[in-house]
Amino acid sequence: MNRIKEVLEEKGIKQTWLAEKLGKSYPIINGYVQNRKQPSLEVLYEIARILDIDPKELLVTKSSK
Repeated sequence: MNRIKEVLEEKGIKQTWLAEKLGKSYPIINGYVQNRKQPSLEVLYEIARILDIDPKELLVTKSSK
């Protein structure tokens, strides 16, 4: 499962909210969540900041911890 998707679900956050906070469209965020598109490192760090998590949390799966 995609870590962005997992964190959004854990925190009860909708993709539309993240899209608004990030200044990106819903289809772009949905592409990240569905693994159709990968965010740049800059965007990944911004997502982590918005979600108040360590950026490393978005790079590793729970099973690999």
